Amino acid sequence: MAYLLPSEFATKMVDAGEAKIFMSTRDTLIRAYMAGAILALAAVFAITITVTTGSPLLGAVLFPVGFCMLYLMGFDLLTGVFVLVPLAWLDRRPGVTIKGILRNWGLVFLGNFAGALTVALMMAFVFTYGFSVEPGVVGQKIAGIGEARTLGYAEYGAAGWFTIFIRGMLCNWMVSMGVVGAMISTNVSGKVLAMWMPIMLFFFMTFEHSVVNMFLFPSAMLMGGGFSIMDYFLWNEIPTALGNLVGGLAFTGLTLYSTHVRTAPKRNLGGDSAKPALAS
Repeated sequence: MAYLLPSEFATKMVDAGEAKIFMSTRDTLIRAYMAGAILALAAVFAITITVTTGSPLLGAVLFPVGFCMLYLMGFDLLTGVFVLVPLAWLDRRPGVTIKGILRNWGLVFLGNFAGALTVALMMAFVFTYGFSVEPGVVGQKIAGIGEARTLGYAEYGAAGWFTIFIRGMLCNWMVSMGVVGAMISTNVSGKVLAMWMPIMLFFFMTFEHSVVNMFLFPSAMLMGGGFSIMDYFLWNEIPTALGNLVGGLAFTGLTLYSTHVRTAPKRNLGGDSAKPALAS
């Protein structure tokens, strides 16, 4: 496993954020669409394994295959750009503005949603033979997840809303570690290993991921879940996306940038002038 030093991959994070700001609208949408679709397929895969084997752990162990595929292909998730893009602005890269950041986030959200919704429609068709029969056990499981993670939170009011928000923070703390994991090695096996571990953790802990939920909840509504579009956005997608933004940026992006790019001067114990360990 060819390993890059933290100071090297932290700089790559800033470079990646800058590149995404200046990417064309067409490429941003295509990459986001494919990322949303592949992650949705991975979610179907993991839920199917969980239902058929009765082992949530096995489903979590195998779910990261989708995340690894989409990042090796160079596709973009909303949770990833939440972390990388603001670093280019903090690093004062020329031409990077708040407007550009919001534009990137908006396009990636739309692309991820379109990709996840496409898979939701296709899988609902498959599970119900073209909506002519009731969904099987996997489809019923997805419908149950949709109800439990919207109406189940709504029962607790504001406490439920902030529970989703915190679960979203914890989720993107781990997922963004997977995004960074793709940068700490220069070979495929090293990248996959570094991405696999935090993604497995988030899925097994059932933390809330905004892009996975773009598949789960529309799919649940198509297969009989008893909740509305407003329930989905108010009691899941909005607090999850906000939690993903805060958790990923605060716990991963800003911490790595602060200590490995904007490193503080060394302590002066001998009277000599302190010098920065690393200057950006």
